[in-house]
Amino acid sequence: MILSAAQMIEAEKAAFSAGASAEVLMEKAGLDVARLVRQFHPTPGLCRVFAGKGHNGGDVLVAARHLASWGWGVEIEKIFPDGDLASLTAKQLARIPRGNPAPEGRPLVILDGLLGIGSSGDPREPVASAIRRINELRQARAAWVLAADLPSGLGGSSCVLADATISIAFAKSRLLEDASTRFVGRLAIAALPGIPVPAGADPAEVLQAENLRHLLPPRGFDMHKGQCGRVAIIAGSLNFPGAARLCSAAAVKAGAGLVTLFAPPDILSVLSASVIPEVMVSPVTDFSALLDKKFDAVAIGPGLGRERDEMVRDFVSKSPVPCVVDADALNAVSQCPSLLKTCAAPRLLTPHPLEMERLYPRKNRSRREWLEDFVAEYPATLLLKGPRTIIGQGGCAAAYNSTGHPAMAGGGMGDVLTGVCAALIAQGKTPLEAAQLGAWVCGHAAELALRGGSASQESLGASDVIAHLGQSFNGLRAGVL
Repeated sequence: MILSAAQMIEAEKAAFSAGASAEVLMEKAGLDVARLVRQFHPTPGLCRVFAGKGHNGGDVLVAARHLASWGWGVEIEKIFPDGDLASLTAKQLARIPRGNPAPEGRPLVILDGLLGIGSSGDPREPVASAIRRINELRQARAAWVLAADLPSGLGGSSCVLADATISIAFAKSRLLEDASTRFVGRLAIAALPGIPVPAGADPAEVLQAENLRHLLPPRGFDMHKGQCGRVAIIAGSLNFPGAARLCSAAAVKAGAGLVTLFAPPDILSVLSASVIPEVMVSPVTDFSALLDKKFDAVAIGPGLGRERDEMVRDFVSKSPVPCVVDADALNAVSQCPSLLKTCAAPRLLTPHPLEMERLYPRKNRSRREWLEDFVAEYPATLLLKGPRTIIGQGGCAAAYNSTGHPAMAGGGMGDVLTGVCAALIAQGKTPLEAAQLGAWVCGHAAELALRGGSASQESLGASDVIAHLGQSFNGLRAGVL
């Protein structure tokens, strides 16, 4: 559920009227803030706290207390006199241990708890100066900024640029506006018990491990490869063999039992020598020859080229099994999108914004409106890629992915996602479930690669995402934020 600021305020009032304790809720929220810091920065460093007068300030002070107990150094930026603080916030400030030195080296983490959801308009002093200070530290010292509930000043002329935002209790609508993405960063939710969902709440959801992990139950001990799905991947060309390699490797690492890569004969020897050993490679010149073969899912498009567009459209229309349609297959379909209305089986489309524009022009719509209008017209599942990937299909509420990093802005990431989605469909997931799981898992795998220090925002590659898919699936099952 997604709430407006007014709805959240009413939900809190209802919770307190029913006997909920503000201090108990603050302790839970603050612990989740601290958990998110440790999820991204498992090695203790220095935490600098920018706390406002209200309960948002209390949330980050609780987080700082936990971080201090885990070996972090904590520094409190003095924004307001102690006498101006809400009583509960002042109480949390007094609980912060003093004199805990920061470990040498990185990381430097900033907690932004200056303003809450009740704020509006341009920030006033001393908050405006504090916002500038946060952004200066992020720019000059590569500080990692975590905002509690929302980046302070969001929607005003001065706003914190957060690397991550943890929304308290529910996602807030302001966080998911297209213009907010660059300020919000990675989005997480600190679930709070006892907060009721108000009438009229937006049914869209933000994908979290907590609401996805039921889709990945443990495998039975007697499971065999035939029960884990057969995936066909139609991909690659002389100029783009890497896309086929990435897509097929991702399908293997996402759990498909058998993966066969079908590619043009002129690159078969190259691919046979370069794909991972678990991938079978087979030549294909006429895609219609695959229509009667037994597969549980097909991925078509990565690196395919545009020479066989008519053949691609015919296959997408006629294939009797679910298909993930990506890259050049999307470009082929965009020449005749009406074929999507009569496909023989479910289709999952995974366009980036330029591919989506060719398929279905945006015409000044928000990203969510763009997606919802498309799935209202076409009976397909749509995964609209971007800094805040959004997923939907007709009759279902839209879902925003929460994971990922700007380091993923590079070639091959979409090929990996396509392979993961195809593998999940082959294992029995619906296209909608596969899209939601695939987006979350790929984004989290990128986060893990960056957290481990083996990659930077400049060096992260699609192969790094594949290498961390296993950890990402484990993290989803563990319920990471």
